[in-house]
Amino acid sequence: MLRTENLTAGYGAGTILEDITFQIEKGERFVVLGESGCGKSTLMKAIVGLNPPLSGKIFFHEEEIIHPMPENSDFYKKIGILYQNSALLNSLTLEENIMLPITMHYPDFSKKTARDIADEKLAMVNLYKDREKFPQELSGGMKKRGALARALVLDPDIIFFDEPQAGLDPVTARDLDMLFIKLNEQLGTTYFIVTHELLSIKRTAQKVLMLADKHVLFSGTFDGAMASEIFKVQRFFNVDKYSKNRL
Repeated sequence: MLRTENLTAGYGAGTILEDITFQIEKGERFVVLGESGCGKSTLMKAIVGLNPPLSGKIFFHEEEIIHPMPENSDFYKKIGILYQNSALLNSLTLEENIMLPITMHYPDFSKKTARDIADEKLAMVNLYKDREKFPQELSGGMKKRGALARALVLDPDIIFFDEPQAGLDPVTARDLDMLFIKLNEQLGTTYFIVTHELLSIKRTAQKVLMLADKHVLFSGTFDGAMASEIFKVQRFFNVDKYSKNRL
């Protein structure tokens, strides 16, 4: 579905990540993890073109993706993005927010068609009855589900999640994870999830990519990460144990 070769990314002349190589198979829940500041979001932004990589290659369905790409590129029709702050437009109703990618990428679609598609996605995330509300009328968890509906509206091959549990209480975060898993299993959509939330990682991850010191520290299955003998990987997944040892 997606792979990179020796990807280097950063801002200006400064590099945050160097020689990042990995691949994601169709339908996988792939989690990028690591301590704050390790470059998780930088990697996502490089792949989707929000901050194009400095060097290296990106392949999507074995076709090389070279950024910057035009906004009407087929690449953007095949991916969805769920931003950390949900990024719903306050001037639009929830339904209108979900319709927006359709009207942008498929201007020939009728308004009724766009609305019907949006309402179908809202029903999938249990927000159909709230479709006429504005974002400021929604709770944090509802905004995240609305953002998920928008990410799903074009039936993408892959969805990129940037810290999806940020700002949520533990119960709401768990419910959101369960919804992610349910839709992943139903639709077969590939997930690229950026997070440092340990409980969420343990619930959702099938494959993981751990970043540290600008490079890939570990890449493999979640079970493989849990059994890894690499110190920084052990410490990440057993933070209480290592904190006690320091005390």
